[in-house]
Amino acid sequence: MSGFDDPGIFYSDSFGGDNAADEGQARKSQLQRRFKEFLRQYRVGTDRTGFTFKYRDELKRHYNLGEYWIEVEMEDLASFDEDLADYLYKQPAEHLQLDQAGRPKCPLDPYFIMPDKCKCVDFQTLKLQELPDAVPHGEMPRHMQLYCDRYLCDKVVPGNRVTIMGIYSIKKFGLTSNRGRDRVGVGIRSAYIRVLGIQVDTDGSGRSFAGAVTPQEEEEFRRLAALPNVYEVVSKSIAPSIFGGTDMKKAIACLLFGGSRKRLPDGLTRRGDINLLMLGDPGTAKSQLLKFVEKCSPIGVYTSGKGSSAAGLTASVMRDPSSRNFIMEGGAMVLADGGVVCIDEFDKMREDDRVAIHEAMEQQTISIAKAGITTTLNSRCSVLAAANSVFGRWDETKGEDNIDFMPTILSRFDMIFIVKDEHNEERDVMLAKHVITLHVSALTQTQAVEGEIDLAKLKKFIAYCRAKCGPRLSAEAAEKLKNRYIIMRSGARQHERDSDRRSSIPITVRQLEAIVRIAEALSKMKLQPFATEADVEEALRLFQVSTLDAALSGTLSGVEGFTSQEDQELLSRIEKQLKRRFAIGSQVSEHSIIQDFTKQKYPEHAIHRVLQLMLRRGELQHRMQRKVLYRLK
Repeated sequence: MSGFDDPGIFYSDSFGGDNAADEGQARKSQLQRRFKEFLRQYRVGTDRTGFTFKYRDELKRHYNLGEYWIEVEMEDLASFDEDLADYLYKQPAEHLQLDQAGRPKCPLDPYFIMPDKCKCVDFQTLKLQELPDAVPHGEMPRHMQLYCDRYLCDKVVPGNRVTIMGIYSIKKFGLTSNRGRDRVGVGIRSAYIRVLGIQVDTDGSGRSFAGAVTPQEEEEFRRLAALPNVYEVVSKSIAPSIFGGTDMKKAIACLLFGGSRKRLPDGLTRRGDINLLMLGDPGTAKSQLLKFVEKCSPIGVYTSGKGSSAAGLTASVMRDPSSRNFIMEGGAMVLADGGVVCIDEFDKMREDDRVAIHEAMEQQTISIAKAGITTTLNSRCSVLAAANSVFGRWDETKGEDNIDFMPTILSRFDMIFIVKDEHNEERDVMLAKHVITLHVSALTQTQAVEGEIDLAKLKKFIAYCRAKCGPRLSAEAAEKLKNRYIIMRSGARQHERDSDRRSSIPITVRQLEAIVRIAEALSKMKLQPFATEADVEEALRLFQVSTLDAALSGTLSGVEGFTSQEDQELLSRIEKQLKRRFAIGSQVSEHSIIQDFTKQKYPEHAIHRVLQLMLRRGELQHRMQRKVLYRLK
């Protein structure tokens, strides 16, 4: 072992690292000083017109408004200090983080953290998802993690379309990886964005921000609301590419503006949002109306009944990947708070999922008690739903069998429209011309039709009216509505005495409140503080052409108050007797059928109605110049 350490051991202290760190810190301080000098000294203008300190004045204005950010043009920075602009452009992760964000990390120290002595800042984690319009064909939307702090927290809500300014960077996971589905391999890097600015976009559907209303726009909206025909102008602007459905578009306009929410002295509330249901044949543009409402509503959420569950519509409880604690995520009804939720294919939903929105539609709250979390969420939104008949097409003889809904869900809709694809030659000609014109001029027509409001302006007008106006019924309008309500109730009682049976269309208190909400929406459209008698008259007319007409046809006999089934039983009795007497494959004269059933004291209009419906279903067929009926099935 002799001579093992003869050569000697040499060592030296390394001081280069500290010098490099000091140089880097000094360079950052110098860049910081040069950037502050740019903000103070940069000016635009000439000696003749005068100079303006562009960024210094803008910084003062933002500071007075409580907005601690400023937008700098890289061209201006390059013209003032080219080296500084080059540093920021080529090495943003090192030099773009200024002031507090750019301070070096604290070294390891032997001290303990005392929470009560610490100064904390807000911190929020967001997930940014790719826009549906920008997703490549056949691929899933990509997403990225965002980290916000201080004044950038709570700037957006789920559903906002945003533009993010920040630093793209990566983070590495520690040696102790997570368990379960979030387990990652050691050494894998994950991308994220350190957010420096957030801008909420005003375009597109969903929860897009309507933006601040300028004084010029406010004056324009007040002039628009003062027009005597503002009701017709707004209703014509609802899906102008869809032909017909005038009353349905007027009802949708009332739904978008909504009534007034009232809080009673005992703490209870009365909802002001209007719920609307469209029932009927396929191919009647119900889904297109829903898509348009989602786009023009200040807050709009679109969902399909088949792809929606109870948790997806209300709220769900899940485990947070980072903290492993249970958290709550709001569904469509919560995200649409203050707007409209559009539910397509409402009849395809499971009954258990439909029951989940009962509370959200009437009380406008969602109560959750899961995994130790007990809370109540707000869902102050209108519901616009579309559904088809159980038999595909609407069958007049089936009555309430056309719809497979419980009376409890139907009674929560203020207006119910029955949409039928009726065969009318004059209407078919006009519809065909309208559709062909749309296809021919789709690429050339760039301006809105005269008398219509463009989509962006309509969206802002709706948001302005909802924020600025909360009308109530005037004394004259309330008196008129009370008198009409009494007349309808007394007329129903007189009809019951005359016919010796219960009336099929009684007016209940729930329908009375629906008429009040419609009248308030009409007044809000005009920015009036009180609903007039004319508003009540139009609200009664809309209710008449929607829910009452549906009740007259016998399709709502299960709804609250609509209980008569005598007419449906009569039609079913005629149809059963007709099928029993004439076998499949037999043929008989139509005149003989009508004459035979008339002798049995059946009404002639009921016989014609049964024959017409059986012809539409393909069970009967006309032969021999429409004189003979042949039974096919």
